[in-house]
Amino acid sequence: MYPKNIRKSKLKSFKHKQLLISSSITMSILCPSNVISQPLIKPNYSEVNLFSNKSFITKAVERTGSSVVTIDTQRYVENRKFQRNSQLFLDPYFERFFGLDLPKNNQPRIEQNQGSGFIFADGLVMTNAHVVNGSDKVIVGLTNGKKLKAKLVGQDFFTDLAVLKIDGNGPWPKAKLGDSTKIKVGDWAIAVGNPFGLENTVTLGIISNLKRNVNQLGIYDKKLELIQTDAAINPGNSGGPLLNSKGEVIGINTLIRSGPGAGLSFAIPINKAKEIADQLIKNGKVIHPMIGISLIDVSNFETNNNSVKVGYVVPNSPADKSGIMLDDIIIKVGDKDIENASDVISQISKNGINKQIKILLMRRKKFISLKVKPTDISNLQKK
Repeated sequence: MYPKNIRKSKLKSFKHKQLLISSSITMSILCPSNVISQPLIKPNYSEVNLFSNKSFITKAVERTGSSVVTIDTQRYVENRKFQRNSQLFLDPYFERFFGLDLPKNNQPRIEQNQGSGFIFADGLVMTNAHVVNGSDKVIVGLTNGKKLKAKLVGQDFFTDLAVLKIDGNGPWPKAKLGDSTKIKVGDWAIAVGNPFGLENTVTLGIISNLKRNVNQLGIYDKKLELIQTDAAINPGNSGGPLLNSKGEVIGINTLIRSGPGAGLSFAIPINKAKEIADQLIKNGKVIHPMIGISLIDVSNFETNNNSVKVGYVVPNSPADKSGIMLDDIIIKVGDKDIENASDVISQISKNGINKQIKILLMRRKKFISLKVKPTDISNLQKK
C-alpha cells in the first residue's frame, strides 16, 4: 500500500489524464483533421493528380497526329495480250513457275494500295515515292474523316520521296518539322502512321543508328543515309512521320528489315527530306551530283584508322574519264579530309554538277591529285 498523500497525488494525475484524453476526443469530433476528411468532403482540385498526367508520347502525338494522313492509291492495269493459240493457257503450273497471269486473271483491273504521309505546308503532303509510284488516282484521308483528291507535285526515286498537293482549301493541320542533325543514338523515336488503314497507330522505340548507308542493307538503286530505329513500322506506315519526344518530325518512315535481323526500321532524315521536297516543288525533279564510283568503308583494327576505297568505277563516267581506278583510297575531296563514304557523298553533293572538284587519292602508296566534274545520276544511267 502507498501512503495516503501519494494515493491522492496519483488519483489527481489519473483524473488529469482522463480530462486530456476526453478533450482530445471532443476536439477531434468538433474539428476533424484536414488531412483525413478534406478529400472526402471537398477535394482540392488545385493539387496535381498523378494519374491524369499525360505521357510525353501522348503529348507528342497530340502535337502532330492531326497532320498525319492516309494515302489511298489506284492504278489501272491493262490485260496482257497473248496469242489465242498460246500453249501458256494450257498449263496452270507455268504461271506459278514464271509468275505469269492465268487467263481467268488476265482481265483489266484496278490495283489499290495504301500508305501514310503528313502535311508539312499549306496543302502539301510528304510521303514515300514508292507509295504513289505509277498511280492514276491518289486520295488523301484526313484525321477528321474527310477524303480529298491529290495530285503528284514530284517524286524522286533515289531518295524515295514524293510531294503531293491536296485539292481544296485549308486551313490544314501542319506538322512541326524538327532538326535531324540534333538527334542522337538512344533518343526516343515515335513512329506514327496508318498501317492496314488503322489511323494514327503509334509505336515507340529509340534511335538505334544514324547515317545508315542503304548499301549495307543490300539496296543499290537508292541514294540514302537513313535513321535506324527499333520502333515498329508496319505495312502502310511508309511515308508517315518519325517523331522525337517533343512531337517534331525528325524522319519519314520508309523501310522495314525483314528476314534475318528483322525488327529494324529505317527513316529518311527530315533535313534531307526538306531539301528534296524544296527541289521537287521548285523544279519537279531533283539533281543528284555523281562522279560514278561505289565506295567501301575500310576499318584497320590494328591502327584504329578508317579509310574509303573505290569499289567500282562506272565506265565512261566522270570518275573513269578523270583517271580514278579500282582500289584507290580517297584521302580528300575539296577541302574535306575523308573519314567515311558519307563524307565523299556529302562533298560531291555540295559541289553540284558541271563544276570541277579536286580529289586527292592514294594509289600504291603514292598520292595522286585529280579534278573531276560531277554529273547528274540520270546521265550515268544513260551511258
